[in-house]
Amino acid sequence: MILGLFRRRTRDAEHKTYCEIVAQARQPVFYSEFLVPDTIDGRFDLIVLHAVLYFRRMQGEGKKVAEFTQEVFDLFFQDMDGSLREMGVSDTRVPKKVRKMGEAFYGRADAYMSAIDTENVEELALALGRNIFPENEEPIAQERLARYVIGAAASLASQATDDLIKGDISWPDAERFLDPDNKNS
Repeated sequence: MILGLFRRRTRDAEHKTYCEIVAQARQPVFYSEFLVPDTIDGRFDLIVLHAVLYFRRMQGEGKKVAEFTQEVFDLFFQDMDGSLREMGVSDTRVPKKVRKMGEAFYGRADAYMSAIDTENVEELALALGRNIFPENEEPIAQERLARYVIGAAASLASQATDDLIKGDISWPDAERFLDPDNKNS
């Protein structure tokens, strides 16, 4: 029994969950058809977007789920820290950059949440445009992405919490949201 106190708790489910979020954000369709810039910033923004969707779904699910999602959130920022170091950012600048990423995460979450909650495609498209397409607006791509996000939120809402904390996440097929005539994909 006492040895159990000193065992390192594995974070397999948290890691799997984080990997599922990243895998969905890295789907080529987002960069080819939704016109998300295939840059460090574009990739970061899509990971943030999918993380926001996941964390939004998990809100209010109790203390154990809150602890789990905090672990996933921590993995996200550990990954960002490691990525910055791999890109050659100096050790003294990494904490500042990670802090800026944290501020960006919370700013984007605030900008997206109310539009997702009210299923307001236009408001969400504008917020996505400011963050994902800051250089060149892409109104059609922004609307498609907004419809995808609202559809993904609905999909996550229909999934069991127990599955979601195991990393068994069913994201919708983003290609379904490319057809402008199919607004309720």
